[in-house]
Amino acid sequence: MTTQDKPQLILLGGGGHCAACIDVIEQENRYDIAGIVDVGNAAVCGYPVLGNDEALVRLRAGIGYALVTVGQIDSPAIRIRLYELAASLGFEQPTIVSPRAYVSKHARLGRGSIIMHNALINARAVVGDNCIINSGALIEHDAVIANHCHISTAAVINGGTTIQSGTFVGSNAIAIEQVKSAPNDFIRAGTVFKGTP
Repeated sequence: MTTQDKPQLILLGGGGHCAACIDVIEQENRYDIAGIVDVGNAAVCGYPVLGNDEALVRLRAGIGYALVTVGQIDSPAIRIRLYELAASLGFEQPTIVSPRAYVSKHARLGRGSIIMHNALINARAVVGDNCIINSGALIEHDAVIANHCHISTAAVINGGTTIQSGTFVGSNAIAIEQVKSAPNDFIRAGTVFKGTP
């Protein structure tokens, strides 16, 4: 613990998405970042790499929190593997919300999800576990974002729409009202997604 008594948090993955997550975590100011678990050895935004996945057992002895900070485009497989690994080791996986985001008090957010700057999550929307709701995304009322999804920058998920587990929604894509994606769907940037009713 630091002098401010904030819990320490380990970040799982050290790429570009990790850097964006660091900015949100620093702004939220609820956790101190202990370092990063990654296959590389270069520090990210000044935070050290503490080892690869095998270091997690040792790190768990002194640190209780972990967050998956690998991005997701082609497949959610790496994010799911890291999320499940952290859970199996007993890490708590907090929900991180940028102070520049808006989340309705009537919405629900799952474990290990991150809500980035300027995202908006409206009333009765549900975001599952281990999701990325990226900068400027809009999740409208009664929409459901299942586990392990990435809703990219400035994407719009309209009211009552369900985005099923493992789905990637590209930047500036628009999902119309009251439709459903397939599991592990890939919705291209800039498209209008009409799904299935």
